[in-house]
Amino acid sequence: MEAKAVSRFVRVSPRKARIVIDQIRGKSVPAAREILKFTNRGIAETVEKTLNSAVANAEHNHHVRAESLVVKTAFADEGPTLKRIRPRAKGSASRIRKRTSHITIIVATREEA
Repeated sequence: MEAKAVSRFVRVSPRKARIVIDQIRGKSVPAAREILKFTNRGIAETVEKTLNSAVANAEHNHHVRAESLVVKTAFADEGPTLKRIRPRAKGSASRIRKRTSHITIIVATREEA
């Protein structure tokens, strides 16, 4: 039994999101929630929302308790990049890339993970 949740078009670079996501991969859901609560990164709140959504999907669709779930897979893929222009010296311009990510979390029961 697996349940999945995806947060799309999150305005943070995938590189920064992976720092937080790597900390919870393979952990039990209560342990992952505790880690995210005390992680001092802005993206931790969004990752926690995605984790809670995946747990809610498992509870609703498969009637499984949250304590018996494990974060089986968690990853951050690159989303579309917003391209902006910054004026520079002598009338030139440089490109600013505002990156986005798609955060995916899959939870499973302890036996399957």
